[in-house]
Amino acid sequence: MLALSLSSALMLAVDAAEVTYALTIANGRVPANMRLIRVKQNDVVKLEWRTDKPISVHLHGYDIEQELKPGTVTEMTFTARATGRFTVEPHIGKTPSGGHAHGAVLVTIEVYP
Repeated sequence: MLALSLSSALMLAVDAAEVTYALTIANGRVPANMRLIRVKQNDVVKLEWRTDKPISVHLHGYDIEQELKPGTVTEMTFTARATGRFTVEPHIGKTPSGGHAHGAVLVTIEVYP
């Protein structure tokens, strides 16, 4: 049984890829042709963020938050273990309950089995 598990793990490692996407936020938006990203489960995904204004972004489902600053490239790297659709949205302020509010979706990431 252990050999089967090790073999399965090796097959997953072989199928996984490392993918990088360069994303630029200008005037609060990502260009339309970069708003949908499709990857496979277990891919290592690197999002290289650039922005024209300071902004905090949140990848839902993976609970990753990054502070972005103009003039720098900020990397958001994760292994796409969970399948489904996951959005990246900006944090735009506090809610009355003490949480934070989100702006319009910047990017949707679809992770396929």
